[in-house]
Amino acid sequence: MSKHDEIKQMPLYQKAEQILKIIMGLVEIVPRENEFLQETTVRFMMENAFLIPAKIAGAAGVGLYDIKMENAAIIRKAARELYVQAGSLRFEEDITDKDYIELLRNTIDEFRLLFIDWVASFDVWDYIKDSWGLFNPPGVNAHDKDPDDDIPFDPNDFFDDI
Repeated sequence: MSKHDEIKQMPLYQKAEQILKIIMGLVEIVPRENEFLQETTVRFMMENAFLIPAKIAGAAGVGLYDIKMENAAIIRKAARELYVQAGSLRFEEDITDKDYIELLRNTIDEFRLLFIDWVASFDVWDYIKDSWGLFNPPGVNAHDKDPDDDIPFDPNDFFDDI
């Protein structure tokens, strides 16, 4: 099975695709003549909905904890924004079919539970110290000495023309 196929089989990825499909349906009920909603909420919801599966695939394609966590933070932000954006549509008089909104918010809640388990599965021992301090595994601090600093490296050992 290819890596692409493995990613598409992930429950988290499948739930992200489900969110995308719901968003595509939801934006269809936003009246085209409501330029404000079209230019703000619809556009931002589509961006977030496309971002989530892309970042899941990006995180699944690497082993490093810090890169996985960076992608996870972006996914969390996009999902939370979708939840709020959908909630704001509840108060729009132009939106008549509010069932999509509730369906989307429930699906995001289901996604959140899968997301928690997915993040917990990240290998905390497969990391490069994040000197910015945001995405280090538990117990690793940005001010800690980088263990890679002790690895001797002489470029002449690898490149003859240096």
